[in-house]
Amino acid sequence: MKTFVLGDKHGGYKAMLQVFQRSGFNPDTDRLIDLGDVVDGWSQTYECVELLLSCKNLISIKGNHDDWWLTYLTTGKHPANLSHGARATLQSYIDNCPASDGIIPFTCPESHLQFYENQLPYYKDSANNVFVHGGWNRHFNLAEQPVSDIYWWDRDLFLQSLSAGTISNEKYNVLRFKDLDINKIFIGHTPTTNWKEKETVSNSGIILSQKGQPKTIPMFADKIVNIDTGAAFDGKLTLMDIDTLQYWQSDTVRDLYPNEKGRN
Repeated sequence: MKTFVLGDKHGGYKAMLQVFQRSGFNPDTDRLIDLGDVVDGWSQTYECVELLLSCKNLISIKGNHDDWWLTYLTTGKHPANLSHGARATLQSYIDNCPASDGIIPFTCPESHLQFYENQLPYYKDSANNVFVHGGWNRHFNLAEQPVSDIYWWDRDLFLQSLSAGTISNEKYNVLRFKDLDINKIFIGHTPTTNWKEKETVSNSGIILSQKGQPKTIPMFADKIVNIDTGAAFDGKLTLMDIDTLQYWQSDTVRDLYPNEKGRN
């Protein structure tokens, strides 16, 4: 069984189909670790969830947008007032589900509700690789964080890792963790498109120039592999083999949905 990890999708169903096809991913036999943020952005969140549910060996991690959407499904109130791409998520469900006169305007399939409810805060495999949407406070044990939602909101861990080095030459033991056994860490949440392809970065991780195009490929920093390659904006969706670190990407997602705004 091969194990693949999938970056932030944000309703980009067409991009999911592309990376599955280009990688040869087999939904019946391969394991898929989904790093969250299935929702909010492009118009096909409903289809994204259906495709994930068709994967027989799925492990899904909670993203901050998924958490917002679950709050909306269960309370009728959206923490961000249906901003940041959530109106496209709402329309996707309205278009695919029966109407409702309850707290939300559609009847959510039980399988979808269970999907969001069962997403994990993080996953640690037998090789001590950690899969988490955002990050955590490395000065505390992974399982004993002082803030419960840090796993899908944290960006500090990645920024610290950027200042510590790269795993391209296997010298990735600069940062110290309370959990001493951690191998690699796969994250999403912080789009690589926040950086540029030709920028210069100081030893402390400070960006010194902003030349070049937005970075749409994975970023490697100390123990971390960041595969949120900007699918919600002007980037691509990434699927990666966790053992070889080979990855496959979709077309620029905005080009797949030319009449939509995404999260912008």
